[in-house]
Amino acid sequence: MTNAEKLSTLFLFIGVLHTFLAPYFAKLSKKFHQGSATEAFLHLLSEVEVVFGFWAFVFLSTWALFDGLDKVIQYQQSLQMIEPLFIFCIMIVASSKPIVELSKTTLIYISKSFTKLLPVDEILIQVFIVLGLGPLLGSFITEPAAMTILALLLFQMLRQSDELVLYGVLGLLFVNVSIGGGLTHFAAPPILIVAHKFGWGFQDVFLNIGEAVLSAVTLNVLVFVLCFKNKIKKNMQILRLDQQQNIPIWIILSHVIFLIAIVMSAHYEKVFFGLFLIFIGLADVTKKYQDRLKFREAFLVAFFLGGLIVFGSLQKWWLTPVLNSLADKSLYFVATALTAVTDNAALTFLGSQVDGLTESSKWALVSGAITGGGLTILANAPNPAGFAILSPKFKNGSLNAAKLFLAALGPTVITVVCFFLMGRF
Repeated sequence: MTNAEKLSTLFLFIGVLHTFLAPYFAKLSKKFHQGSATEAFLHLLSEVEVVFGFWAFVFLSTWALFDGLDKVIQYQQSLQMIEPLFIFCIMIVASSKPIVELSKTTLIYISKSFTKLLPVDEILIQVFIVLGLGPLLGSFITEPAAMTILALLLFQMLRQSDELVLYGVLGLLFVNVSIGGGLTHFAAPPILIVAHKFGWGFQDVFLNIGEAVLSAVTLNVLVFVLCFKNKIKKNMQILRLDQQQNIPIWIILSHVIFLIAIVMSAHYEKVFFGLFLIFIGLADVTKKYQDRLKFREAFLVAFFLGGLIVFGSLQKWWLTPVLNSLADKSLYFVATALTAVTDNAALTFLGSQVDGLTESSKWALVSGAITGGGLTILANAPNPAGFAILSPKFKNGSLNAAKLFLAALGPTVITVVCFFLMGRF
């Protein structure tokens, strides 16, 4: 084992532990004078999105002391950072006011149609549609874009800080978005990153795991609504159309075109970033119809994912023998568990480097990676984006990793069962 592998595994473990201790750093920061360097540093460490970028920096700096700066620079130059850059761009575009208002209007009209047909409170129907139908958008406009839009809508719906509801919503959102992108081969990071190497197209993905995806998403949100219907009525409010400012249709259409164009050019960073820069110009020209663009939130999410990528490829030394030693069904359950401590796209990427995987083993690996994507903040690349938007609803803006794990455990178990019974492995 090389120095880089030893150090990366050590600092990755510290990073995982840090995510569970983030609320402690938030409390500790309050013991120091506001605005002081110590208070600012401790507050920074309480930001979950900062964790892996911070420890990646510490790792690279430590590695440079052992093996020299040249090796570290060479390693950094070999890393593929398209995904963090793409998420940065797509999150800002997807969170723009015209896109969010279009999504909200569509969901409101759908919910009103169902309200006329079913004797059910409109707020319950809206929650069902936002957390049931919404995540499936991730199969078409990408999971990061879907996560951003849904988190913004849920932010408007959550009116009281009931901890049980907050973590319940967050856990369900993370789980359903993680699997909701599994209807296509180009939208979910853990599938996208291996689809070309495995020779998978739309038909392969849809026929192999589409049934499990649709069943799990529906069952998860149905159980949540039935179990928490009274708390939902008390702590969440109905989305309503904004009558104060009608956004011109040409602005909405132009934003949709930019969103689609950036999604379609996701593999070509110079193309989608060029489009993004033009979009920023459009947003400035139409600022009368815009809210603040979420540069800070998008940067933190990209920083988080970039840190995970720095660690990812150096975990091959222990992941490869683990994956090679498992039968298909065992691989599925182990992949689900490993996803909780390793970004699921990094996990499937590393798995794709293992020689000799059977076709059923490939599906077991990918299925496990997406089913465990809601258990922790680091399990799925879009998760930090969702929490960055919803964090003001949480006490001190901090995430309790243990509470998130428990909240996501129920829908994860339902998802695991659906994929086990319906998956092709």
